[in-house]
Amino acid sequence: MDCVTPVMDVATRLWSCTSKHSSYVIDLEENLCCLRKEMEELKNVGEDVKRRVEDAETHQMMKRRNEVNGWLNRLDSLEREVNEILEEGDQEIQKRCLRNCCSSNCRSSYNIGRRIREKIPTVSELKNQGHFDVVADRLASAPVDEKPMEKTVGLDLVFAEVWKWLEDKNVGVIGLYGMGGVGKTTLLKKINNEFLKTKLGFDVVIWVVVSKPVDTEKVQEVILNKLEVPRYQWEYGSKDEKSQKIFNILKTKKFVLLLDDIWERLDLTELGVPRPNGEDNMSKVIFTTRSEDVCHVMEAHKHVKVECLAPDEALSLFRMKVGENTFNSHPEIPTLAEEIVKECKGLPLALITIGRAMADKKTIRRWDRALQVLKTYPSTSSTFSGMEDQVFAILAFSYNSLSSGPIKSCFLYCSMFPSDDEILEDELVELWIGEGFLTESHDIQRARDEGYDIIESLKEACLLDGSDQSEKHVKMHDMIRDMALWLTTKPGEDKKKVVVKERARMVESRDIAEWKEAHRISLWDIGTVSLLDTGHKMPSFPNLETLFLRRSSMYEIPTGLLEKMPLVRVLDLSYNYRLESCWQVHQLVNLEYLNMSFTSIKALWNIVEGLKKLRCLILNFTHIKEISISHLSSLQLFSMHGGTLEIACNEQKTLLEELENLEYINEISIILDSDISVKKLLSSFKLQCCIRKLHLQFCSKMILLELSPSCVQAMVHLETLQISSCHDLNDVKVNVEDKGERGFISRYSMVLPKFCKLHEVHIISCSKLHNLTWLIYAPCLQSLAVSACESMEELIGGSDGASVVEKNSALFSRLTTLQLEKLPKLRRICNWVLPFPSLKMIYVHSCENLRKLPFDSNTGKHSLKKIQAEQNWWEGLQWEDEAIKQRFSLFFMLSEYMNLYQVLGYDY
Repeated sequence: MDCVTPVMDVATRLWSCTSKHSSYVIDLEENLCCLRKEMEELKNVGEDVKRRVEDAETHQMMKRRNEVNGWLNRLDSLEREVNEILEEGDQEIQKRCLRNCCSSNCRSSYNIGRRIREKIPTVSELKNQGHFDVVADRLASAPVDEKPMEKTVGLDLVFAEVWKWLEDKNVGVIGLYGMGGVGKTTLLKKINNEFLKTKLGFDVVIWVVVSKPVDTEKVQEVILNKLEVPRYQWEYGSKDEKSQKIFNILKTKKFVLLLDDIWERLDLTELGVPRPNGEDNMSKVIFTTRSEDVCHVMEAHKHVKVECLAPDEALSLFRMKVGENTFNSHPEIPTLAEEIVKECKGLPLALITIGRAMADKKTIRRWDRALQVLKTYPSTSSTFSGMEDQVFAILAFSYNSLSSGPIKSCFLYCSMFPSDDEILEDELVELWIGEGFLTESHDIQRARDEGYDIIESLKEACLLDGSDQSEKHVKMHDMIRDMALWLTTKPGEDKKKVVVKERARMVESRDIAEWKEAHRISLWDIGTVSLLDTGHKMPSFPNLETLFLRRSSMYEIPTGLLEKMPLVRVLDLSYNYRLESCWQVHQLVNLEYLNMSFTSIKALWNIVEGLKKLRCLILNFTHIKEISISHLSSLQLFSMHGGTLEIACNEQKTLLEELENLEYINEISIILDSDISVKKLLSSFKLQCCIRKLHLQFCSKMILLELSPSCVQAMVHLETLQISSCHDLNDVKVNVEDKGERGFISRYSMVLPKFCKLHEVHIISCSKLHNLTWLIYAPCLQSLAVSACESMEELIGGSDGASVVEKNSALFSRLTTLQLEKLPKLRRICNWVLPFPSLKMIYVHSCENLRKLPFDSNTGKHSLKKIQAEQNWWEGLQWEDEAIKQRFSLFFMLSEYMNLYQVLGYDY
């Protein structure tokens, strides 16, 4: 027995060893399948990681973590090894004999089997390591902001020349000059965007639009914002202090400063920008201008003229804008297109504008007509050589292609606003109504719709541009504006029909003499006395119909001014913040439009007395204490919203009664701050039908705002509702169960009441309000802002909201902007998932208990652009799964506090 035990022990060990090693051969096929499966799972994990990294790096300008990069490198290496092993394993199995039970080469099978078995745990381990919570880290602000631009034509040669100078250490300041519309800004954008690919060692690229007149502090603010200097450090500083702040930062950096649209010398030292000298300062400054002389006074080391396009390039650009479908719709059109392109003289702005105007013209007759118009259009003298015959006559073709006289008048009217001005669409349409341009002027609501349609038509014709800052504003390109002003001058005469002056401290007597024949005068940012104190007798303005006097520092209208303007029909005195007296307005007996918004006017009765023809009265953001309008028998539009109401409660009710009794009134925007006034509004069918913007504030006794279905349906024109500082308000309710005399609609009826035009709702500082469930009756809502409502727990309540939404799936279907701030108790938006098909932007601040959003993978699928919020709030959100979280992470942007009007895009 003593001999047997050692023998058995050896035998057992041999068997164990043999069994283990034999399994490499016996289980070869099974292990091969296992390895292949593990590798497929690892590759799937790898694809997920790569996608997350690519999204983070491409869309969020983030940088992948080192551990993630190392894991991806190990994955690539391991994948090559495993592919080789799998190939060898497949070959080995094919060589098997004896019914797949025995290999023809046991040693070979053993070696490959061992490698397969040993590689399985390696693959499995790497797979388990690939589940990263975070794959990339957020970088500081991108050194270059990409500029949107279309495909360029004909700029490659001049671009290459400028880029060569950027690489030359002896060239610090570069000027790009040429006529308006030739493509200087496009070239500058191309240069800017090239830095995204080839940085040349620069730390930051700063883009500033300068324009004229130069506003040094505005330029400084753009630079400071790009350098991410906190606003509180410079907002209230002097120009010199801002200059020092900029200098202290830029002197430590290698920067590129791109200055677009310079009209005169811009002192870099005054800005605080260290001047590139090619020695100790290797930074660059590139600017665009219409004047070669500016290149000299800016002391550019190199400058280049941006020329118009060569004939083949011009035809290529024109053809691109016309479209292949139209271009090839008739065999003669290409020949006519060549002739039209010749008339454009290679100017890109003209080619683009006219090309788009011809995009839907598919008949030879219309192309022949277009060519004849271009060849015969008259021209007059202009400030810059070549502008009248090479630009304005060309650009006027687009104007002549407008479909009607009213739309042409509306277009020309836009030139009365300053260059680069952001024009509020509402103000523009109201002015058109006041001028009588719109065919539906007898009906304000229909006239508004017509006005907005005209704005869209002008955008489509490239005669107006959308704003970069807000969808509520439009702007006019400088060249288009110059052309419009040129068109208002009668050919062959020197008498101007339109006068536009901006930022003028001194107006000389000869200027005033020229104004005598003007039909419209537009004055912006002018002094108080210098305008008229010229030492000469005040001239008469017998033809004047329109007067803009905006953004001045005057306290009162100069004596004798308005009495010399007997035919004025439109008077705009808005944004004169100091203006307290303008009693002379009552002398303008032909006045039809009066705007005194953003002034310090306190009493109205002595201003509008006797204005029997007045149709539009606009008093937004004023502090009027006394008002009476009962004698304004022609009034159609009354607007007094924004700011704080200072009219006594009884007088508010009287004002509503006066409005109700006006025969032609059909649009009202108003602030109310008493429950008496609110009750008056809710009891008047006529007032409800006229309301467009309604602001309820400081209604201290209003506990419940209850709206009947008939009231909701009567407010067919209500577009904006703001409720603020109503601290006792507990609920806003649409009483669909009321069965009064008018047969109110049941909750379970197939047709529910709805606010058919309500686009904006702002709820601010209503401390007892718990929810906004009534919004289920606002299917057209586009913008919702809720701020400082301490008791707000949810936006849409559970049972009531869900029961209605089952029948009305349009809840928030048009919402584009959602702002939630200072809502400490807010727990949810609603308790079911919403698609939000139109949502573009969400802003959340100080809503620490909002831990979940009603989102799934389809929410905002084709519309969402950004989610602005605090980092801690974002990281604490709960999601249904990681994939949904990752999808919405692409849109998250860290944001500092913004007030309500900043988010919504207002300029006040």
